[in-house]
Amino acid sequence: MNRLLQILNFFGVLALAGLCTLQWKDNGRLHAEMDSLDRTRQEQATKIADQEKTIQGNVSDLDDVRGNLSKSEASLKETQGKLNAELATNKQLTTARDQLTAEHDQVKVAIEKWTSAITQRDDLIKQAGVEIQKLGNEKNEAVAKFNDLANKYNGVVKELNAKGAGS
Repeated sequence: MNRLLQILNFFGVLALAGLCTLQWKDNGRLHAEMDSLDRTRQEQATKIADQEKTIQGNVSDLDDVRGNLSKSEASLKETQGKLNAELATNKQLTTARDQLTAEHDQVKVAIEKWTSAITQRDDLIKQAGVEIQKLGNEKNEAVAKFNDLANKYNGVVKELNAKGAGS
């Protein structure tokens, strides 16, 4: 029985050694898996840290872009206001130019009328001058005739007075 126990004991030890070997292989595999998972965790933690840094940088860049966009919008509004003011000024200038053009045209027409009236006046003055000269000549002729007539009358009066004084 001792021998049977020894054989049983021997097979039990062999079974235990086999179980230990299986357990040892399983533990080795689990440790290798655990090491792999730990490396993966560390790599992922590094990636997450890098991504968080990138996200923080992107958030900072986004804030900068938002600030620049706000400034750009304010600048755009200011420029639009200036442009609207320029357009209003241009409209006023265009209106003033149109008014001045209309006044220029009116003045031009008035100058043309005035020039025409001056030409007509000059023509009338020339005609009046010719008429005045003609009338002056006629007057001089009439005065000359009158003086001639007066001289003849005076001559006749003298003759009559001389005849009457001599009679």
